[in-house]
Amino acid sequence: MSTSETSQFVRLRVELVLEVENGDTVTKAALRHIADDADMAPDERVHTENAVTEDTAEAIAYLVDPFDLVSEVPGVDLVQASWSSEQIDYDPDSPDWGLDEDDGDEDEEEYRLG
Repeated sequence: MSTSETSQFVRLRVELVLEVENGDTVTKAALRHIADDADMAPDERVHTENAVTEDTAEAIAYLVDPFDLVSEVPGVDLVQASWSSEQIDYDPDSPDWGLDEDDGDEDEEEYRLG
């Protein structure tokens, strides 16, 4: 394909598994981040504080910003982003556990740490 026939848009899929060693530390960091957000409306602030206090996964989702992942990449602009987090049962030794094992897209390249 020539350059004129290829899309300028790229979907980057990233899946991370984090081990939370101290949920209170994560929650406190999220609450500090919320407190520092001068643009947040008071009703949104209350809702967000409740969400990050009740669920560590929500606190992590609030602290992770996809823009931060690509802001230093030259020549790209983040057009759209969505992300979520959830608590999971994780056993790295289980043969049933695999990142993106259902995708099966041969055009994508997979990069792993470790």
